[in-house]
Amino acid sequence: MNSKALSIIKTLSEQGYQAVYAGGCVRDYILGLEPNDIDIATNARPNEIEALFPKTVAVGKAFGVIVVIVDGEEFEVATFRSDGAYSDGRRPDSIEFTSLEEDARRRDLTINGMFYDPLTDKIIDVVGGQTDLEQKIIRLIGNPYDRIKEDKLRLMRVVRFAARLGFEIEENTLQAVQQNSQQILSVSAERIADEMTKILGVKDKKRALELLLGTGLLSEILPEVVAMVGCEQPLEFHKEGDVWVHTLLALGLLPENVSDTLLWGVFLHDIGKPSTQTFEDRIRFSGHDMKGKYMAEEILKRLKFSNEFIDHVVSMVEHHMKFPVAEKMRVSKLKRFMNLHKFDEHLELHRVDCMSSHGGLEHYEFMQRKLKEFEATPETVKLDKLPRLVTGFDLIALGYPKGPSFRTMLDDVQDQQLEEKLFTRDQAIEYIKRTYPL
Repeated sequence: MNSKALSIIKTLSEQGYQAVYAGGCVRDYILGLEPNDIDIATNARPNEIEALFPKTVAVGKAFGVIVVIVDGEEFEVATFRSDGAYSDGRRPDSIEFTSLEEDARRRDLTINGMFYDPLTDKIIDVVGGQTDLEQKIIRLIGNPYDRIKEDKLRLMRVVRFAARLGFEIEENTLQAVQQNSQQILSVSAERIADEMTKILGVKDKKRALELLLGTGLLSEILPEVVAMVGCEQPLEFHKEGDVWVHTLLALGLLPENVSDTLLWGVFLHDIGKPSTQTFEDRIRFSGHDMKGKYMAEEILKRLKFSNEFIDHVVSMVEHHMKFPVAEKMRVSKLKRFMNLHKFDEHLELHRVDCMSSHGGLEHYEFMQRKLKEFEATPETVKLDKLPRLVTGFDLIALGYPKGPSFRTMLDDVQDQQLEEKLFTRDQAIEYIKRTYPL
């Protein structure tokens, strides 16, 4: 493992303390995976940890956690502890410094409750984590109902780890999750949003979301999404099945490590279909993009995402039906479309939308050609590079009364620039005089 983390273990050991790697990094080490974080557990008390290392941050000292900084890299070093009651369903009201064995039993999953001593090369497992890893089982430590009562977010963590690792959920643990699914709403919106984003980011997104649905968690968190289940689509365009199946397929087509906004954009792109479904000559979803825009905004606000995040995801939902008509757009409108924030994500949403339904990529390929074509003249495509030929002050100087019509005239001039019909200020002024006579 990490040499800097090992130096912390050695320093603590040389001073007579027990120190081991803990939790998820041990699980990943056994599985042969690269751990995201390396945590260290020890019987040294917080004050003793601080005294041993020159650079520390007491981020969670009340819970026995000190961040030790080695050559600019941060590592959490936590004192072995047992937890008191969890009245807020997230953090213990009190802690008691204790033994490695007691520390293991307070953790969530057996596969996250192991320790590794790098100095003796020994796995220390008092909760059966190694056996569950071998048998590919997700199991809450001890009484699953107690573990869930302590922190309700564990309901979602069970699902995430099962999907991420391709493991089965142990029967008692599964029953506990199903029977307590309604408790997830006692968790803060921010924590639910973060865990939901992690779930969308696992490799097997289909299984992750099916588990969320099957445990009842999805109905509690996102009832609007559950409405997609069984929402039929016209077979001539969607041989894959209902809106839910289509969404799962689209998510599954995304490459690994895409942005969180793209994950949510694909997840919610058809959220407006169930409420706009009609049966006339065939099944239709007229206006589902605009309906979806407002629904996506409401969902993301409810989950307390940032305004920037919300604006981008909502834009993807709103504009995802523009691609089929892009070839018929005026050049100026097409260029404005291509100026949408992070247009590459809009385009990727369109690609997986097509590949998870009819399979045709002609509109995607058209946009790729246009992007390549316009690369040669960014000054006539990128709005931030387009020189402003006239301003509102110019319009006032020309005698136009100040008002809403200014925006119309200024946008019109910009359209003419995008169409490569106006290039200079004099041309723009003459165009305004001719088109908008006083």
